[in-house]
Amino acid sequence: MNSMTGYGRHSAMIDGREMTVELKSVNHRYLDISMRMPRNLGLLEEGIRRALSQRLSRGHIDVFLNYRNLREDAREVRVDEALAKLYAGALSRLSEQLAVPMDSADAAFYAKLPDVFSVQEREEDAAALSDLLQAAIGPAIDQLIAMRGHEGQRLKADMLSRIDTMEGMVAKVAERSPEVVEAYRQKLAARIEEMLDRSMPEDRLAVEVALFADRSCIDEEIVRLRAHFAQFRHLADMVEPQGRKLDFLIQEMNRETNTIGSKASDAGLVALVVDLKAEIEKLREQAQNIE
Repeated sequence: MNSMTGYGRHSAMIDGREMTVELKSVNHRYLDISMRMPRNLGLLEEGIRRALSQRLSRGHIDVFLNYRNLREDAREVRVDEALAKLYAGALSRLSEQLAVPMDSADAAFYAKLPDVFSVQEREEDAAALSDLLQAAIGPAIDQLIAMRGHEGQRLKADMLSRIDTMEGMVAKVAERSPEVVEAYRQKLAARIEEMLDRSMPEDRLAVEVALFADRSCIDEEIVRLRAHFAQFRHLADMVEPQGRKLDFLIQEMNRETNTIGSKASDAGLVALVVDLKAEIEKLREQAQNIE
């Protein structure tokens, strides 16, 4: 069982190129990937999505990509010869208009003029970048999955403990249910006797009690709840992602509990149902973080 919360980071360097991949993961219904990287690395986006989708099924993943090219051929100096000639022509015309001689200008003079020289990044080698990405992102994903797995085991232990608690509550509900019917029988007989100053015929009383027992019967709901608990434990031990299945199962637990609550006419039974719903809500909150 894996959580959807985790963090992974790894740096790799190959042939003078260095890349750092940082991954942060939080809850999300689906696999949602958000990337932050230099614009010139946009060609790596598809590779990043493919690497993540092959190993993760759910969660919002923030991807941070940092890159440095330390090679000598990473940059080039470009000379705008046309601009330098324009500067020379403008200086010559200025000299004529002002009637002052223009001192001889060498190459160093023109190099100091704005925009004559510029330093630009060379186009990156796509194959080299792809190899570097694979070297960096694999270990980062390993680290992310390891953290998600560790958190998932903690959540699993907590949720299974809650299932045990809920199973105990359901046992109390099942034990209380027949007592509610008997209490109703006694209360009904006493009320009839008080109102009519005579006892109610036993067969008539039995019919009334049977009708009440049928309306308030929760045997099926208890059986289904226990089946849901068993299924929850089974899913918790599965290797593949099971978060969506757990979420659906918890909804079914809540549905059965609501049905029991609608049939409950006893304060003690109602209190047990309230406690059970509170545990289900806590279970649901924890399960929201399961992949």
